[in-house]
Order: sequence, then C-alpha cells, then structure tokens
Amino acid sequence: MPVRRPASSSRTAAARPVRGTRSHDDDLAADAPHGSRPEQVYQRLRDLIVQGLLAPGSRVVETEVATRLGVSRTPVREALQRLQQEGFVVGAPGAQQARLTVAPLTRADVHELLNIVGELEGLGARWAAALGTADRSALVADLRALNTDFHRMGSAVPLDHSSLYEADERLHRKLVEASAGPRLLALHDSVKPQAERYIRMYISMLTSDIRASVAEHDAIIAAIEHGDADEAQVAVQTNWRHAAERIAKVIEVAGERGSW
Repeated sequence: MPVRRPASSSRTAAARPVRGTRSHDDDLAADAPHGSRPEQVYQRLRDLIVQGLLAPGSRVVETEVATRLGVSRTPVREALQRLQQEGFVVGAPGAQQARLTVAPLTRADVHELLNIVGELEGLGARWAAALGTADRSALVADLRALNTDFHRMGSAVPLDHSSLYEADERLHRKLVEASAGPRLLALHDSVKPQAERYIRMYISMLTSDIRASVAEHDAIIAAIEHGDADEAQVAVQTNWRHAAERIAKVIEVAGERGSW
C-alpha cells in the first residue's frame, strides 16, 4: 500500500448532495442500464461511490436514481438495501422515512475495514505459501514483476495516482486469487471496494515515498517463496495495518469526509 507524506492542511470542501447536481446527473445517466436488474443498478451505484463520484455524505434519493438510470424504483430499492447492508450507504438515525446518504469516511471506519482486508488477504497469503513448489515459484515470479511495476509507477514523474493504485491492486488481487476458494473471494469482493474508497480518496496524500510499501510487498513475496505460511500471513496483515495507520493520520489532518 502507498505510504504517507505530510498532508495538506486545507480541508476539502463539503460534499454536495446528489440532488440537483449536474455532475451526478451525468454520472448516473452514463451507461444507464435500461430494464436493468438490481445487480446492474447495484454495480453502477457501487462504482460511483467507490470512485468518489458520489461523494461521502451525499444524499441518495430512490426516485431520482430510478429516473436518471431509466429504471423502475424496485431494482433501485433492492440495490440500495444491499448497499446499506454492506455499508456503502447509511440511513439517518431516527428519521421517519428512509433518508440515505453515501457513507462518510472516518478514522474508525478505515481502521476496521483495512484490518479486515488484511485478515482476508492474510489467509490468501498463508494458503499461497502452502502451494506446491512449481506453483509457488510461478506466483513469486508474477508478484515480483507486479511489485516492480508498482515501484515504477510510484517513481514516475508526474505521478499518476490512479495507475499507482491499479498497480497495487493487481499485486494484491493476484495474491488472493492464487489459492483462495470461492468463499474467501466473495468476502474479499464485498469488503475490498469499501477500503478502496479510502485509498482512492486520500492517495494523493500518501504517495510521495512508496519505498516502505515496496519493502512490505517484498517481505510478503519472500515469505511465500520460502513456503513460510505464518510469516506470509503476518506480512500481509502488517502491510494493511500500516496502510490503515497511514490513512488515519492523513484523515486526522485533512478531516473526515461526509460526517458533518
């Protein structure tokens, strides 16, 4: 994961609500899934939230989403219920009617989410270290190439934050997919996008020096190469714990988003 740099003291302007915002209209209308099932509506809304196009704290109105996507309210309602269950949107406490907003970004939440991801990926690394010699060697070669690519992206001038994130994501996804079963993959697919919100939102404050992240990746790869399951698991957990600590420090300076 990217490492921290001194964060700017300027606080990002409060997120504008979904209601009546031109950019949100355009975002929702793009590739509107006409006649869509709830899964397609869910995927569209989740992508917008993860990418920050629906900002933390933004109001999400069922009827407006349905109109902009060109679908009935039923699939939108089902998609929003699922997003609420997974923590992407939250309801206002004590409200008589459902008043949903995009979940805020907070220090407590990032600590929970990134450490959960660390536990899930730690299991993946543990099982990867137990692969047969040939499979493990092939995985190590792939992970080293991906970490080299991550290092190269982090050293580029100008720095492309999106490309850097994608390089890091490819390495971690390769690690999980190497030996994980369908249940672990399903859990990872559910939680990881919530963590991604934080990384994408704060990555510009985390990437002045990625050497610590590269070194943490190297430790993971070395443990897998040696077939040390305990060390591989701990190395991944440490990588994500440090990422949570870095982002929490940035949030402490830049402020939580969407929680006012």
